Amino acid sequence: MSQPRYVSIEGISRRFQAADGRTTTVFEDLWFSMSKGEFACIIGHSGCGKTTVLNILSGLDKPDDGAVVVDGTAIEGPALDRAVIFQSHALMPWLTVLGNVAYAVSSRHKGWSRAQVRAHAMRFIEVVGLKGSENKRPSELSGGMKQRVGIARALSIEPKMLLMDEPFSALDALTRGTLQDEVRRICLETGQTVFMITHDVDEAIYLADRIV
Repeated sequence: MSQPRYVSIEGISRRFQAADGRTTTVFEDLWFSMSKGEFACIIGHSGCGKTTVLNILSGLDKPDDGAVVVDGTAIEGPALDRAVIFQSHALMPWLTVLGNVAYAVSSRHKGWSRAQVRAHAMRFIEVVGLKGSENKRPSELSGGMKQRVGIARALSIEPKMLLMDEPFSALDALTRGTLQDEVRRICLETGQTVFMITHDVDEAIYLADRIV
C-alpha cells in the first residue's frame, strides 16, 4: 500500500525574465510527492534549477504555475513549519551556540520561559554533539561545528519539513562524512521529513530514501 502524500509539488513552473526582455524557463510542469518521514534528494548539475525548487518549497520564491502543499496546507511564503539549512552556516556571529539555537526556539515558542527555551535548545545542541560548546561563539568553531549548530537550530523548531541546500559541500571529506552519518542517524531517530539538494550522487545514495 502506498504511503499518503505529505508533501505534494503539483505542476510547478518557474520562469525568469532577463534585462533584455527574454524569458528563461528553469523548469516546467514539475510534479512529485513525498511521504511523511521520507528523505528525498534532488541531484543535478549547477544551474539546473535545484535551488529554485528548494526556494519554492521554503516559501522564499513562488512558482509561476502550480502549487506546493505540505501537510494539507498550500505554501504561500516562509513559515516555521519548514526549516532550511544552507551551504553556509548563516549563524549570527554575536551570539553563542546556545544563543543561535535559542533564538530560533523562542521564535517558534513565543510564550515559553527563558528556562524552557534553554532546555529545549540544549536538547538539540546535545543531539548534534556540541554539548560543552554551547557558550562558544561562531568565530571559535570549526566549519563542521558551525554546520552542526545550523542543523541544531533547524531541528529545534521541530519543522514539518527540513530543507537542505548542499549543506556539506564546503566541508573537508572527513568532516563531511561524519556529518552525513550524524544527519542520517538524527533523521532516522526523529522521523524527520527531509528534502535535500546535492550534486554528489554517492551522497544522495547514502542519505536518501528516494532520489529525484
